[in-house]
Amino acid sequence: MKLTGIALLPSKKPARRVRDIIENAEAIFSYTAGMDFAAFQANHQAADATERCLMRISEAASKLGDLAPLLMPDQPWARIRAIGNPLRHEYDDIDQQQIWEIVQVSLSPLLAACKEALARMPEGTA
Repeated sequence: MKLTGIALLPSKKPARRVRDIIENAEAIFSYTAGMDFAAFQANHQAADATERCLMRISEAASKLGDLAPLLMPDQPWARIRAIGNPLRHEYDDIDQQQIWEIVQVSLSPLLAACKEALARMPEGTA
């Protein structure tokens, strides 16, 4: 797989990267537990923490490289990697509704896929 013409080299620590995704997804669920969109939007700290965790998830997905779709083929890896760019570079124009939709719709399947992949990974993959 290529992203903008560059081959994505897999991490030497794939299990660590998958755990990074799991830990950050679980943190997001902790930060947003019991909230609806209005509460999320009103809670600046939860919104900031969620955005930071999504950046980490994006970076971990990038570090997994071409291994990500092999481990978890049903995930939208290009979109997962791409969310980090606007969060870093367009931070002043983030659509909180889009962030909330990611949390409500996309994060649970990603978390489940990562947990399943991690359980299948051989020991010693860091």
